[in-house]
Amino acid sequence: MKSHGKLAAGLIASWFIVVLSASALHLFRNDPNRVGVAVALAALAPVALFSVWFAASEKFQQFALSLNPRTLTAVQSWRIFGFLFLLLSANAILPPVFAVPAAFVAWKLASPAHRTLFVLWQGLGMTDLLMAIVLGTTARLLSPNSPSMSAMTELPLSLIPTFFVPLLLILHVVCIAQARQWQTQRHGRFEKHLAASQA
Repeated sequence: MKSHGKLAAGLIASWFIVVLSASALHLFRNDPNRVGVAVALAALAPVALFSVWFAASEKFQQFALSLNPRTLTAVQSWRIFGFLFLLLSANAILPPVFAVPAAFVAWKLASPAHRTLFVLWQGLGMTDLLMAIVLGTTARLLSPNSPSMSAMTELPLSLIPTFFVPLLLILHVVCIAQARQWQTQRHGRFEKHLAASQA
C-alpha cells in the first residue's frame, strides 16, 4: 500500500513538473479560437493512464479504495474559488459562456448514510469539469464576439486544463468507486473506517 502511495505521489509530482515546464515553453499556446490538441492530450492522457492502471492492478485498486473519501472530496473544495473565473470574465480575459458554469460550487457528503447523494455530488462535479472542458473548446463558436480562450493555454491558467481538471476527474472516479463498495453500516463503524484510513 505504502509503495503504491509513494509511486502515485511521485507520478503526480512528475506530471505537474511536466505540464508546468510545457506551459513555460509555450507548448500549449494555440490560436485564439480554441484550446487546441496539445491541451486536450495533456488533459486526457493522465485520466486514460489512471483508468488502465486502476483496472489492471488489484493492489493499486485496493490502495485507491483505501483513501479517505472525505479527504478526496475536501480536495475539491478549492473549486469554490471558481469565482476567479467570473472576475476574469468581467475583465474580458475569458468569455462569460465558459466562466459562469466553471464557477460551480457543491457540497460534500462523504458518508455511507448519504451514499446516493454522495455519488450524485461526485457525478455533478464530473459533469461540471467536463462541461468546462467542452465550453472551453467551443466558447468561441457559441459566442464569436467574446474574448478568446488563449489565456487558458498560457501560465498560470494552462495548469487548470492540463493538471487540475484531470486530477479532480480522477478523484471523482475514485470516490464513486469507493461509494459503490459501501455497505449499509452504522455511523460509528464508518467513523472507525475514516480513522483507520487516516492512520
